[in-house]
Amino acid sequence: MPRHARGFDTQAAFAHLARRDRKLGAWMRKLSPIEPDPRWRKPFDPVDALARAILYQQLSGKAAATIVARVEHAIDSDRFHCHTLARCDDATIRACGVSGNKLLALRDLALRESRGEIPDLRRMGTMDNDAIVAALVPVRGIGRWTVEMMLMFRLGRADVLPIDDLGVRKGAQRVDKLEQMPTPKALAEIGERWEPYRTYASLYLWRIADSGVKATAPTKRSQD
Repeated sequence: MPRHARGFDTQAAFAHLARRDRKLGAWMRKLSPIEPDPRWRKPFDPVDALARAILYQQLSGKAAATIVARVEHAIDSDRFHCHTLARCDDATIRACGVSGNKLLALRDLALRESRGEIPDLRRMGTMDNDAIVAALVPVRGIGRWTVEMMLMFRLGRADVLPIDDLGVRKGAQRVDKLEQMPTPKALAEIGERWEPYRTYASLYLWRIADSGVKATAPTKRSQD
């Protein structure tokens, strides 16, 4: 099976996008260059990353980090897996501040890992984006957006466009000077001109959206 590269040439991506979309290109030149993400080359454990994404959902970074630290202490490990999560009963994990729904999601993730349903990093290297999404979204609490963040920030896939992300949609609205944010379907159509570097376009669209809000920290993603 062919292996998919982790990361891409950001200079080539910049040149391609600036040529294909002059309005986006003008914005890109105004902003500081986006360099390759060092995480693209670093090994990581998909199960651990998904567990952390579950725990971070709908919480501020500080609150989520506190809960994660409590769970790590309870399971006596800094890695979330079926065997480490099994060290604690439900009541102990709930006492760490984990909601009932998130606990069910963690248990489902652990069960699927024990069954061999969660591809490891090596196997992901042979899977295309859609196959990875299809493998992970059945996990309770894991939606397409969460998997897309993993594809973009951890696996370094070059052509991912998270059409449901409000920041990306808002950035596209500013670039094209639209009265309203484009719908996910409309954004998918707009994004055809950014192929095969829709990930890089999305990184700039987030910056463009953030640049319109004064004194606000950049939006934190689940894989940050």
